[in-house]
Amino acid sequence: MASPALAPFVWAPGWPAAWAVLAFLTAQRLLELVHAQWNTRALLARGAVEHGRGHYPAMVAIHASFLAALWFATAPDAPMLWPLLIAFALLQSARLWVLATLGPYWTTRIISAPDFPRIIDGPYRFVRHPNYWVVALEILTIPLIFGHVWIAGIWTALNAVILTVRIRAENVALARRTTQKPVA
Repeated sequence: MASPALAPFVWAPGWPAAWAVLAFLTAQRLLELVHAQWNTRALLARGAVEHGRGHYPAMVAIHASFLAALWFATAPDAPMLWPLLIAFALLQSARLWVLATLGPYWTTRIISAPDFPRIIDGPYRFVRHPNYWVVALEILTIPLIFGHVWIAGIWTALNAVILTVRIRAENVALARRTTQKPVA
């Protein structure tokens, strides 16, 4: 972030705000995993099955290594680009909208059953797979907050590869649903 053109957009608080952002992100992801496990168990108990299990470890590795790269590359008091910090906050609102819309059907895995409904409310009115859009934008935005262009590039590419596999598997699972009555 040495570019003079970026100077008006740099926030350098002088306290470990950068690590506070990363701690928030990490805690959020861990809480989501707990929530996802709860929903996964409940859905499996209702007769659902997991699809695309083979790619899941790679997806977890990509996301875990993304967080690790951020922690290792970011100084506690690193300056931040505040417009991208605002974009990150807006993405968190979108993330919560997706989670609230899917409710008990939201998991980090592809868990489905033929009698599960298709969700078409909330952000699903506007775009297919809105959670993947949010994640892709986060993986691009978060490193750039701290000026880590290389992290943004590498993990955006890795995420694109895994999402190609993931979305294909999820679309197959969704197509197998016999209940096409959408939940709005």
